[in-house]
Amino acid sequence: MKTVELSIRSRNRCEMVDITDEIKNILCKQKINDAVITLFTPHTTAAITINENADPDVTTDMLYGLAKLAPQDPHYKHAEGNSAAHIKSSLIGISETLIVDGGHLLLGTWQGIYFCEFDGPRTRRIIINLSES
Repeated sequence: MKTVELSIRSRNRCEMVDITDEIKNILCKQKINDAVITLFTPHTTAAITINENADPDVTTDMLYGLAKLAPQDPHYKHAEGNSAAHIKSSLIGISETLIVDGGHLLLGTWQGIYFCEFDGPRTRRIIINLSES
């Protein structure tokens, strides 16, 4: 079992960063052939998800929908003013598990891996656990 860390610098308060190529590069550098990998972000206002990466309007629409589900609201009690970000993180989730077969991520034709920033801009961490079979 190997653990690798990836650093992500977000540029906006809320954004979805396609990290698919970075994950593929790590698999290649680590010479991972067959494995189950877990991507985990240790942040309470960020998330990781898998979704369509062919049309950039999908991420725009996702951020719009999440903003409607958890809008900025002055009635939240949390003193830091980022309660909406905490809610979005819990809705999306802080980890994903993927399969690597023959050195390739098993993703659907249109799928990509996204780091979701809900309280940026910041530098964030993604911890990648590589469990080779």
